[in-house]
Parts: sequence; C-alpha cells; structure tokens
Amino acid sequence: MADLLRLLLRVAEKAANVARVCRQEAPLFQLLVQEKTGDDKNKKFVQDFKTLADVVIQEMIRHDVRAQFPEMAGFIHGEESNKFENGLGESVTVTVCGTQEETAKLLASVLDGDSTAASLLARAIHQDPVTIEANIDGVTVPLSPSELGIWIDPIDATSQYIEGREEVLEEGHLFPSGLHCALVLIGVYLRSTGEPVMGVINQPFNYKDPAGGGWKGKHFWGVSFGGVNACSESRPKDGPGDGLSAVLSSSEKPVVKEALTSLCGPDKLIYASGAGYKILCVIQGLADVYILSEGSTFKWDSCAPHALLRALGGGVVDLAKCLQSSSGAQGHQTELTYHQPNTECKGADRWANNGGLVAYRDCSQLCSVMGALKGKL
Repeated sequence: MADLLRLLLRVAEKAANVARVCRQEAPLFQLLVQEKTGDDKNKKFVQDFKTLADVVIQEMIRHDVRAQFPEMAGFIHGEESNKFENGLGESVTVTVCGTQEETAKLLASVLDGDSTAASLLARAIHQDPVTIEANIDGVTVPLSPSELGIWIDPIDATSQYIEGREEVLEEGHLFPSGLHCALVLIGVYLRSTGEPVMGVINQPFNYKDPAGGGWKGKHFWGVSFGGVNACSESRPKDGPGDGLSAVLSSSEKPVVKEALTSLCGPDKLIYASGAGYKILCVIQGLADVYILSEGSTFKWDSCAPHALLRALGGGVVDLAKCLQSSSGAQGHQTELTYHQPNTECKGADRWANNGGLVAYRDCSQLCSVMGALKGKL
C-alpha cells in the first residue's frame, strides 16, 4: 500500500503539472475546451466543460498505475470518456504512448495538427515530477493491489479551472471560488465492499510565487483500513463554543439553507465551488460539514476526500439514506461506497451519488445536521 500511495502522490503531481501547463498559454487553452454532450453531460451545469487536459491527465494516471500494478488494469475508472473529436469530425481515442514523440503525434491529431500545443502537452505528460516529500514509511495496510480499484477526477471544478480567477490563500480561511478550487482527485476503494481506503488530493494552484516562478501546488493524502488511520492533515482542534459551520453549493435548495441557518446561524453558512474542494474544506477544518441535497456529485468527486475524512474519524454519508434510517445518522450502512453502479441509470448517472451527501469530521455534528433536516426533504 505504501508503494501505491507513493505512486499516486507522484502521478497526482504530474497531473497537477499538466493542469498548470494547460493554463500557461491562452491560445492553447482555448483549443483544449470542448463541451460535454449526451449521456456524459453533468446535469448540474448548463455549460459543463470537457477539456483535453482532463482526458490527458486521466489517461496518464491510468497508464502509470497500470505500468506498476498491472493487476489493477480493469479497475481504474475515470470521469472522462477518452474519445475526443477533432475539427474534421474524426474520433480519436486519447491514450499515453510509449514515447513523448508518439504521444505528441497522437495529440496533434486531436488538435487539428497543432504540433506546438501537442508537443507542449506531451512533454508535460512524460516529464517526471520533483520527488514528493511525504512521511508515509509507517503506513502498512494488509491489502494487495488486486483487491483495490481506483476513481480518478482529473480536474474537479473544471469551471473554476477554465475561468481561472486567482486568489491569494490565507491559512485558516475558506475562499469560495477561484483556481484553488480545481483539484486532482485519486481515490482507492476496496473492490469487495466499496469502502474508500486511500485518497490523494493535489491542489495545483495553491500558491503563486510572487517572484514570477509560477504556480506551486499542495498535496494531501489519507489511508484508512482496519485499525490503520494515517493522514497528511491532523484533526483540527475545535474551539469551545465555536458553533457548527456548514459549506454548501450556492444553488442548494432554499429549504436546506433555511434549516441550516436555524442550526448554525447565518454567519456560519459558507458557499463554495467544487464538490472536492468543499470536502477538502471539511478535511482542513475550514468548515465542519458539507451538505448537498441533490444527486449532482459522482463517485470520482467523493472517493479520494472520503478516504481522508475516514482517516480523521469522519466520513461521507448518503443524505437520503440517513434521513430514512431509523438510527438517524449512525451506522456504516449509510456511508457512500464506490464499487457498484446504479443499474437504473445511464451514462455518467450510473455513478452518481444519487441521495445527496453529508461530509463530516465528527459524528455528533452529523447527528445535529440530520436532526435539523429531518422531515424537511
């Protein structure tokens, strides 16, 4: 497991580097945007973007994991379809080739012969990142890669990535939108039960070097299985009488906003972009809970941060199941799992978190939220 975690930290940093390269050149970036259509379209956004950067990152992670752990090959799932259409209407399957030159040639066919853009991307894909410093030597979990599957969200909060607004982040403060909301998410789950056992989150746009050195990223990781719980983040200390704070989507239902305003007070409701970023806010202690009443997130959004929350003693539950459950919030049967599609749905919706979700660090806070929402939805 330590070897897999090291690999995922490395490929997540490679992915972050690709995301940064794609933003450096405005003309290149314009080329990279295509709209999602048909069954793959996420209903929540009127204009949900599909970027070649997304597909390239996903396939790069898939390629690198398969190379080191071939037994995982059939269980590496991503958000994106790797079929891309070029200006001639030709369908091109995007994969990572054996050499930088071959990958550049394939990408040029997607980019209508733009060899400059293709070479730039191929170089980023085949470049080895700087070594990731992470204290993971003591992380030993009795699981083999053949028991595991992976969910990849190549760039969560694509709309924020494309809009590209820059924020200077301050320690301990939540910033609702901007480039920092765009995250690379890699979650690992147990094939037999669907429980999330490992997560890696990379925030490619965490800090901009004021001396002109470009963007630097930040990584987060967590492992939770059996009696082993290890995380790059420590559990935030809650101050006495701080009260409960909740992060939501600005498009959340009015009835949910009203119930939570009564519970938390209006000053403790915070709105932010990106499902992954909102769960990261809970991990970092910038908010106590994240509530979403719609089924507009997917397994790839929640798997990685869910593993980190589990390592910190929290979790991510299915909101609808919790509200229906006689025991309220408690019990593993309401935690999200990652191994089975919803067979009644089509396309991306097969992997939607249909019942909505609540991400939490503390069971007592989860119970308070359930109490406030009971009978309202």
